[in-house]
Amino acid sequence: MLAFIARRLLVLPLIVLVIYTITFVLAWMVPGDPMRQPDGRQPPPEIVEAMRKQYQLDDPGRFYVSYLGKASGVSWLLGKADRPFDLGPSLRQRDWSVNEILATGLPVSITLGLAAILIALAVGVTAGVIGGLRPNGPADLVAQTVALAGISLPSFVIGAAVLMLFAAHLRWFPVGGWGGPSYVVLPALTLSLPYAAYIARLVRYGMLEQMNADYARTARAKGLSRRGVAMRHVLKNAFLPVLSYLGPAAATAMTGSFVVEKVFAVPGIGQHFVDAVLGKDITLIMGVVLVYSTMLILFNLVVDVLYRVIDPRIEAS
Repeated sequence: MLAFIARRLLVLPLIVLVIYTITFVLAWMVPGDPMRQPDGRQPPPEIVEAMRKQYQLDDPGRFYVSYLGKASGVSWLLGKADRPFDLGPSLRQRDWSVNEILATGLPVSITLGLAAILIALAVGVTAGVIGGLRPNGPADLVAQTVALAGISLPSFVIGAAVLMLFAAHLRWFPVGGWGGPSYVVLPALTLSLPYAAYIARLVRYGMLEQMNADYARTARAKGLSRRGVAMRHVLKNAFLPVLSYLGPAAATAMTGSFVVEKVFAVPGIGQHFVDAVLGKDITLIMGVVLVYSTMLILFNLVVDVLYRVIDPRIEAS
C-alpha cells in the first residue's frame, strides 16, 4: 500500500506540469488584455508597456518558467522568491495576490462542496437502496423520476426554483450571500442534486446486480432476510462504483460550482475564476487550475486507497 501511494505521489508533479502547460497555452491564447480595463481608466501606452514588462507578459517563455518556479516552490528553494508556492499577483484585482484570493474563496467553496457531497451521499444512497430492494415499486419510481430531473435540469434552473420557493415565497432561508449555516442550505442542496441523482442510479444498479450474485443467494438460503443481506453484504460491493465517482465529484464540488455560486451570490472560488477568464487574468487562471488539479489528483488517490481498504482483492491483484 505504501509503495502504491509513493508511486502515485511521485507521478503527481508530472501530471500537474502537463496540466500547467496546457492551461498556460490556452490562457495565453484567450483574447483580451489584462492591462486594459474597458470599464475603467485607460492608462497611457508607456504605462501599459512598463506593466507588461513588470509582469513578464511581453515574453510568454519567460513568464512560463518564472511562474512555474514560484508556484512550485523551486524559486523559493533557490533563494529567488520570498515565499514558497507564490501564485503571483492578480492582474485585474490589483490590490490582491492570487494566494489571498484563494485563501478567502477556497474555504467557502470547500464548505459548500462538502455540504453538497454529504447531502448527495445521504439522499443518493438511501434512494438507491430503496430502488435496489424494491425495483419498480412506487418509491423506486419516485426516486428514479427525481434522479432523472436532477441529472437533466441545469443548476441555474434548480437554483432559481429553490430560491423562489424557499427564500422568496416561504422565507425559510436567506436569498443569497454568505454567513451562518442557514446560508449554506439552499446552495448546497442545489449543488448536491446532480450528484445525488447519479449516486442513486449507481447504487440502484449495483444493488440489483449484487442481489443476484451467488454470495447473496447463499446468504438468503442460510435464513437472512432480503434487507439483512442487502445491508450486511450487498451494499458494500454496490458502493464501490460510487467510491470511484466520489473522487472527481468531491473535487469538483469543493472547488466551487460557478453557476451555483453566481445564482446564490456565494463568494467562492468559482466567481473569481469566471471573472479571471473574462478579464484574461492569467495569474489567477493558472492559480485556480493548479489548485483544482492538485485537489483532483489527491482525491483520486484517496479513493484508490479506500478501494483497496474496502475490497482487499484489489490490493492482492
